Amino acid sequence: MSGEARYDLPDLAAMDALGRAIAAKLRADDVVALEGGLGAGKTTLARAIIAALGYDGEVPSPTFTIIETYDAPPLSLPIVHADFYRLKHSQEIEELGLDDYREGAALIAEWPDHAGGFAHEAGCLSILLETSGEGRIAIARGGADWLGRMP
Repeated sequence: MSGEARYDLPDLAAMDALGRAIAAKLRADDVVALEGGLGAGKTTLARAIIAALGYDGEVPSPTFTIIETYDAPPLSLPIVHADFYRLKHSQEIEELGLDDYREGAALIAEWPDHAGGFAHEAGCLSILLETSGEGRIAIARGGADWLGRMP
């Protein structure tokens, strides 16, 4: 791993700021793996990243569709937003055709462990979100490709 950073996120504005910081560093083929319990803020952070990349529409949670895609333009980078919560086996990823969606895009993955995880990829930024009082704490760990560009 190339590094670890901790962020205190006392409110929605702080979550949006973290989303903007991640979006500013995001490149094609990167993965932002969002971990944490129900209600920890994974979808909220995903929405902040997607908005910071230039999307001004509603960003639905992909809990039921599993995969939502956002094209460039209007975004500055194509995004695949996936929520793997409902997967029973990581092999289901192949059935979904995730690799095809990821071609030239960045992946924002909620519940990455349900898909077999992505931390082994050099372009993976893993973010663990935990509740802390009324706010959240984010602990980010970057793979080798994140060296020098941690948000």
